[in-house]
Amino acid sequence: MKKHLNLITLLLFSFSALQAQSWDWGGPIDPLQTKFKVVQYRLDLEILPNEQSIRGSNTIVFEAKEKLDTLRLQLIDEYEVEKVLMDGKEVEFFHQNDVLDILPIDCTCNEVEVFYGGKTPIAQNPPWKGGFTWEKDQLDNHWMGLSSQGEGAKIFMPALDHPSSEPSEGVELRFTVPKPYFVAANGRLISEKSEGDQSIYHWVTDYPINNYNVNFTVGIFHGEEKWFESSSGQQIPMMVYVLQENKAKAPVLLSVLEESASTHEKYFGPYPFPEDKIAVVETPYLGMEHQTINAYGNNFQFVPLGDTQYDWLLHHELGHEWFGNKISVGDWADMWIHEGLTAYGDWLFYWEHGGEDAYFEKVTAESRHIPHDRPVVSRPNSTEKEAYHPEIYSKGAMVIHSLRGILGDEVFFPMLKGFVADERFGYQNRVDTRDFTEFVKNYAERDLDAFFDFYLYSTQLPELVIKKKGKKGWAISLKGIDFTLPVEVKTEAGVQKIELGEKSVMVKAIEEPEVDPKAWLMLNRK
Repeated sequence: MKKHLNLITLLLFSFSALQAQSWDWGGPIDPLQTKFKVVQYRLDLEILPNEQSIRGSNTIVFEAKEKLDTLRLQLIDEYEVEKVLMDGKEVEFFHQNDVLDILPIDCTCNEVEVFYGGKTPIAQNPPWKGGFTWEKDQLDNHWMGLSSQGEGAKIFMPALDHPSSEPSEGVELRFTVPKPYFVAANGRLISEKSEGDQSIYHWVTDYPINNYNVNFTVGIFHGEEKWFESSSGQQIPMMVYVLQENKAKAPVLLSVLEESASTHEKYFGPYPFPEDKIAVVETPYLGMEHQTINAYGNNFQFVPLGDTQYDWLLHHELGHEWFGNKISVGDWADMWIHEGLTAYGDWLFYWEHGGEDAYFEKVTAESRHIPHDRPVVSRPNSTEKEAYHPEIYSKGAMVIHSLRGILGDEVFFPMLKGFVADERFGYQNRVDTRDFTEFVKNYAERDLDAFFDFYLYSTQLPELVIKKKGKKGWAISLKGIDFTLPVEVKTEAGVQKIELGEKSVMVKAIEEPEVDPKAWLMLNRK
């Protein structure tokens, strides 16, 4: 019987492959790239499935406060740059070591067009070891997917390839493919036209977008769509694209997507990209968050939960529309904000549809896989490789779960929505761990510095110590911390919340008290 692997198990299986990635991104930003900002990308590509190659151009619209001597972009050496235009004139450029240096002409130009092409890098273990995945469906049609979270946009287009950079006015995407193929991509489909034996698809999004979230998938798809009634009151197009062989499964997939979107909205607030769409496309690899067009390759493994159907992969990637796509970090050191908060959203689906018991069973099961080997927050200016590890998911989610236990639902849930809704943190703005922790502290009106420092920046756990004192006394303490935590203690008299720390607290009980019975906190329970 095939096992349904959960997210953490899959991550653990895939980390050996991660170490072999050829490309990385993030780290300290190149000083030359601090001199300009990208306003928009206009990508125009012909996709050639038979050759497993692409060719075309990318226009980079930028703004700079002073004249640039060098406009530095990233583009992998596997592609050949044919020419670079500014103001309609060819300009000098140098392309080596995955860096494209352009020497601007003396003009007031604010855009540059790069013509390039070549064989695409092949993904070895997508999405963890990304690139292009070229497959054939069961009807022997071409089927292409792209994944680039670990590599950045430079594996498919010239870009200012750093997590701190997002085009403030979004992207225009124009793709030419052989008939009868379709290209699913970010944003809204503006036009579809035919030229001879080719089709041209024009997609546009005006929202800022992470480089690795710019995405396109090629295949012969069956589409199903409906209007989603957002909690904002707005109607949003919702659609799924599946292979022709899976046409009969599309209505159920659409229903599962709708349930996941409604659940996320309940806890995180309105869907962040209402002017575009909510959509998934079937891909020849497991999945990945791509703004408004999430990759879905989980083989329709829906499982019953309460009165609804659940697909962990679909729900997780959709959660990134809030954390990762709207709320984006500028330094991969803080990647746990993307993954930990989204993973916690997975647990909330259990709370919403399975009830309290299902939620706490899920929390307990996931927490068992946490090795506590690496801090959740990596060093400043981390690369994606350095920052990406399983604990940003599992321990990151447990930090959020612990916050819920400490603050209580009446504070916790409005706080989550408040963070997502705060204009200081969304869309074109980058966030870091301090932004989140300061917001929580101010919202809750509570000093949580010691809690955050301990659980986010160290690998230690408080050691729970319970000692018998007399006939009806128990001394309870948490060793290894210099602060206190509110902890539930259950005795025959009921449950009370006690501030526990290094100093022992006496509790009267006939039987040994049960400390933190619902496992709100990560403790060493020797």
